[in-house]
Amino acid sequence: MTKEAITLTGDPEPPAPVRHFGMRFSCTPRGARLARRLAGVRLDAWGWAYGTAAHDDVTLIVAELCANAVRHARVPGRDFRLDLGAHPAPAGAPVVLRVAVTDAVGERLPVRRPVRPLDDTGRGLAIVAALAARSGWRPRDGGAPGKTVWAEYTAPVPS
Repeated sequence: MTKEAITLTGDPEPPAPVRHFGMRFSCTPRGARLARRLAGVRLDAWGWAYGTAAHDDVTLIVAELCANAVRHARVPGRDFRLDLGAHPAPAGAPVVLRVAVTDAVGERLPVRRPVRPLDDTGRGLAIVAALAARSGWRPRDGGAPGKTVWAEYTAPVPS
């Protein structure tokens, strides 16, 4: 089975978001579920209503990245952080919704592997890759242990 590490990018952070939600969550399934629900509430408040493709796709990206942080990067007593930002776009262009999940484990890097029909797990990063315009990871800011896994979704301007 071949594995493909997702891209390490030296991309600088995009311009400051016009809208931002960021919060730390306990590195537990309950924390991941709360992060997903609060991201959905925030997207709805920003104009991407429940049931729209943008809302559902970004909420799924949040769910997958948070679940990976809980499953593969759990350190007792350490949280993960979710940042969700709506980044400006030129007039008439789509908005970039950026999801970033920061965890406390830098040794285990995200790896996208081929999806096999009978596997019970291992589809998360493939789902993120299918939905996101771009995705990748970078070492955690400030030299702290850990990494940030991010994905950018191109969404229509909310009405």
